[in-house]
Amino acid sequence: MTELAVQPSAVTTRWWRDAVIYQVYVRSFADGNGDGIGDLLGVRSRLRYLADLGVDAIWLTPFYPSPMADFGYDVADYRDVDPLFGSLADAQALIADAHRLGLRVIVDVVPNHTSDRHPWFEAALRAGPGGPARERYVFREGKGAAGELPPNDWESIFGGPAWTRVGDGQWYLHLFAPEQPDLNWEHPEVHEEFADVLRFWLDLGVDGFRIDVAHGMVKAPGLPDVGASGQAEMIGAQVVPFFDQDGVHEIHRTWRRILDSYEGERIGVAEAWAPSPERLANYVRPDELHQAFNFHFLKTPWDAALFREVIDESVRTSALVGAPPTWVLSNHDVKRHVTRYGGGERGLRRARAAALLMLALPGSAYVYQGEELGLPEVLDLPERYLQDPQRLRDPDSGRDGCRVPLPWTVAGEPPYGFAPPGIYESWLPMPADWRDLSVEAQLRDGASMLSLYRTALTLRRERPELGDGTLTWTGSPAGTLAFRRGDAFVCVLNMTPEWVEMEMPGDLLLASGGPENAGDVVRLAPDSATWWSARDV
Repeated sequence: MTELAVQPSAVTTRWWRDAVIYQVYVRSFADGNGDGIGDLLGVRSRLRYLADLGVDAIWLTPFYPSPMADFGYDVADYRDVDPLFGSLADAQALIADAHRLGLRVIVDVVPNHTSDRHPWFEAALRAGPGGPARERYVFREGKGAAGELPPNDWESIFGGPAWTRVGDGQWYLHLFAPEQPDLNWEHPEVHEEFADVLRFWLDLGVDGFRIDVAHGMVKAPGLPDVGASGQAEMIGAQVVPFFDQDGVHEIHRTWRRILDSYEGERIGVAEAWAPSPERLANYVRPDELHQAFNFHFLKTPWDAALFREVIDESVRTSALVGAPPTWVLSNHDVKRHVTRYGGGERGLRRARAAALLMLALPGSAYVYQGEELGLPEVLDLPERYLQDPQRLRDPDSGRDGCRVPLPWTVAGEPPYGFAPPGIYESWLPMPADWRDLSVEAQLRDGASMLSLYRTALTLRRERPELGDGTLTWTGSPAGTLAFRRGDAFVCVLNMTPEWVEMEMPGDLLLASGGPENAGDVVRLAPDSATWWSARDV
């Protein structure tokens, strides 16, 4: 029985509407020069792997010159490459190599804040109160008899006050680490600078930008108090005066005009937290950005009804503005979903099923490096390696465990081919038992997570129903989800811990686990997903 039909947008389908985009966390993908830290040379050396995996594009995390207070998200120069990662020539060569392999390249841009070592901020400190250089950042006088209190009650996302006082008594705003001062987007020079930065990289051939903190930049007039503690937990759930202000949308409209002025369908992708799907959809209106990350999907617990609800809302609100929905299970800021889904064999079963669900949904999907290997979160890193500024300010959080380097080979000892032969140290240590999770080991195993992803991505390209298009829910037993894509493809997900029987949907194309067939009935394995070539309706 058909319960819901979602119609596709009238907009002509373009590459970004159904692309599978692979996130490369550069520090942890592959080390090309033997210093234990991933770099652009390492990424170039593994581009063939990504092409063979079947993704359409790669997104590179920041590789710009930086003091690395937040691992590159504190940018000191937006038009160069940090020597840690290589050179500008390496970036150009990587873009050229990727294009030869049919891969598009998306790079990070960080417009909410710079590094405190950026020439602009250094000039602002030298200028003193009232100096023109300070106008590019958010400096304010403090409260209290002697200005000894912060200008308002805003808290940093990394914990603690969002303000730091400088020697002359003024305070500057940093919604993240103190080494990341917020820019003042009311200043015309800030707009001009970033327009030029975008053109610089577009001229070098990049295919788009992932915009860090795309919901930031603009703050509410007067910088009013929030009046609540635990503000980081409010992000994405409630309206706050420092995020998701309406003024950010004019910035994105300006950037869209820049992107549209280049050939080849260059795109903008918003990392935006918004308190509702409708607010998130504002970022992908026809004259703004092309995609926005779907964090509501990422945060959904393992429950069929909750997944159904977030899928419906995501597709509905995207369609309101003619944009494709996006789907993401993990990234460099959250615990890996194998672990979030329960860890061990159960977490792995669920992660396999979630992969087939995500790749069957309409729109575009993002794969975080290592999820195609089924990597879990590393929860027992030695204390001396824990460098995440978020954890250093809040011991109960931290993102180091999802950033451990990738294992590539089975030979020798960790880091299993992440670095050149003879290099045994990586910036974060790799667990010894990751040999069996390595790319080499999984390519030899037709039942591995990597084999599942490769097969699913091949089918996604071959099946015209997949990618952009329609989604039609069909009836299925309690605790399961079933939907059609077009007339000839069915995805069924059993999210229960039990075997479940249902009528055979068609001919089996791919399964994350199980199933068992008995005549016209199929028994679906616990925590599993299946793809079917549908029989006649």
